Amino acid sequence: MLSISFRFFAAEPAGQEWPRWRGPGADGRWNPPELPADFAGRTPRELWRIKIGGGFGGVTLAGGRVYVMDYATQPEQERVLCFDAKDGRQLWAQSWPVAYGKMDFGTGPRASVVIDGAGADARAYALGATGVASCLEAGTGRVVWQHDTQKVFGAKMSTWGFAASPLIWKDSVILHVAAQPGGSLLALEKKTGRELWRAGTDPAGYCTPQIVEHAGKVRLIHWGPEHIGSFDPDTGAEHWRHAYKVTYGVSIAQPLCADGIVAVSGYWHGTKAFRLGGGVREAKLVWEQEKEICGLMSAPLHKNGRAFILDKAKGMTCFDIATGKVLWADDNKLSPPDHNPQFSMVWLDEAHDLIALLNASGELVYARLTGSGAEELARHQIIGKTWAHPAFAGNRIYARSDTAIVACELW
Repeated sequence: MLSISFRFFAAEPAGQEWPRWRGPGADGRWNPPELPADFAGRTPRELWRIKIGGGFGGVTLAGGRVYVMDYATQPEQERVLCFDAKDGRQLWAQSWPVAYGKMDFGTGPRASVVIDGAGADARAYALGATGVASCLEAGTGRVVWQHDTQKVFGAKMSTWGFAASPLIWKDSVILHVAAQPGGSLLALEKKTGRELWRAGTDPAGYCTPQIVEHAGKVRLIHWGPEHIGSFDPDTGAEHWRHAYKVTYGVSIAQPLCADGIVAVSGYWHGTKAFRLGGGVREAKLVWEQEKEICGLMSAPLHKNGRAFILDKAKGMTCFDIATGKVLWADDNKLSPPDHNPQFSMVWLDEAHDLIALLNASGELVYARLTGSGAEELARHQIIGKTWAHPAFAGNRIYARSDTAIVACELW
């Protein structure tokens, strides 16, 4: 039987830039061209460290510039900060006023800045926790356009604020902001900010939508607090949707899209897996695991029919994508157990089963994923406690906490 896999849409050469959340293909693949023989013997060398404000938004890098969002209280504002990747020199900052009020975990923005284009035409797209969407010149920080999506499009903020990173598709930027009515997803013209389409009835969740190709057809996969579904990224037309109502609306972790299956995993209600057919409207529930596979925030990786996810209780967990059978769990060895466990993982050398992850304690961990478990190779403390996604580029990592952003040379 022919196995049809997904194709993601990469924007930059592997290992060189990190222009959006989860890397060039938004799929957690780094795979730099050269690696050291001994990870334990290569202590990361700190190149620079800059004090910044709070936030959960990840770090991105393009064109020799590092981008991150933060939050300041006097006066209360959100900012996009841009630094020189080599020395940490601040190149520019752009800010706007906000009022977080009683927002839970209201320490700063949640989304990553997304860079689109190159040179003088490069643009930086940002979405703040209260729904301020911005298009900035990536080189200067000048505002090209900016909308308060609550005021302009009737967006309705969720308990923990807007958290999904902007998604660039062709001439549009797609936001998950629950515009009212009928705009769980909102597509704006990326050059002007003009509304192109809106789709979906779900409230705002926290999961960044993703675009994949299956059986020669492009689909926009969207997981909201009440449904998992597929849309046409050009028009917003709905292909299909299945109910999955999540307690407290915490649809967070990016769905796994592999081997013709879309699987979503949540803290309270476990994992549901849907097999796609050749037509865009074909999607069938093939298995569900309510108790054995319960993710939360960490996006999964996959290889050779196996998926790797951070389970809320068991730590790193490996399961069979086709059946949902749990193959092993690491009992929280790679990241400390917590009520809200988190790490950000990427393929370091996919061909040889090597991963790198930044755990919630700020430790960079190298490990090999074997048939029976995860073999830890090295562990290095590089920053304080964090839930934010780092950027990996060349032989460097760029990571942030609520107080600092740091650049480290890894080998």
